[in-house]
Amino acid sequence: MNLDKLKIALQYALPKHAVSRLVGKLAAAEAGALTTTLIKLFIKQYKINMSEALHEDPAHYKTFNEFFTRPLKPGIRPLAEEASIVAHPVDGAISQLGDVVDGQIIQAKGHDYSLQTLLGGKESDVAPYLGGKFATIYLAPKDYHRIHMPLDGTLKKMIYVPGDLFSVNPLTAQNVPNLFARNERVVAIFDTEIGPLAMVLVGATIVASIETIWAGTVTPPAGKDVFSWDYPTEGDNAVKLKKGDEMGRFKLGSTVILAWGEDKADFLANQLPETVTRMGTPFATIRE
Repeated sequence: MNLDKLKIALQYALPKHAVSRLVGKLAAAEAGALTTTLIKLFIKQYKINMSEALHEDPAHYKTFNEFFTRPLKPGIRPLAEEASIVAHPVDGAISQLGDVVDGQIIQAKGHDYSLQTLLGGKESDVAPYLGGKFATIYLAPKDYHRIHMPLDGTLKKMIYVPGDLFSVNPLTAQNVPNLFARNERVVAIFDTEIGPLAMVLVGATIVASIETIWAGTVTPPAGKDVFSWDYPTEGDNAVKLKKGDEMGRFKLGSTVILAWGEDKADFLANQLPETVTRMGTPFATIRE
């Protein structure tokens, strides 16, 4: 068995939820000098550019989670403010992007999977995106891990889908069928100028939790049930976010998947698999 096959086999065997919850507790612990040492080792291992961070000194962060979800200096990610532009929601790298064909989207070469399953299983939730576009962006450990709005949007619905916690790195995406539709995930559906926009925050091995700015840490009771919440789109309780506003964050990294409807917006020609992304830069143009 070669090394890649061994890595995949170990993921199937690993008690992923137990390991992830344990790591989550450690990442949330205020361990003083030990926390600072771990952060310094992480910075060195992944070559993290701390000059972009609002707080450059590793000792500033009381927990590893505080460091991992660190804010950036103001203005370090200029926003493509043109009304016709869909902005990148995260720092990362494009894994795949393209058309939603027969309700399927591409995970990796030779692996397609169901968008309906990804969004929690309801036909009514997937219908607006059939024939539309999708994009999958992978956040590596070195990346900034806050997620921002690619457009102005009003939150309409949130769905929590329980599942596995496989790694979502490129090797796993190429070798584990239905990876993103089998991992734990949070789906946020927004009303936007291009119609319904789905933003899917996919969990992964040692991802301690997924947070949104309106619900905090999304942690329904353990089990196999899908949970969903509807939100008012008008009035004082409506969640209205501007392009570039933070909408969520990962405590340890993962993947974001976007989907929008047919004939709404087109990806720029320079946006291809493996393209490095920076939050706020142009991603797609809105059709007139």
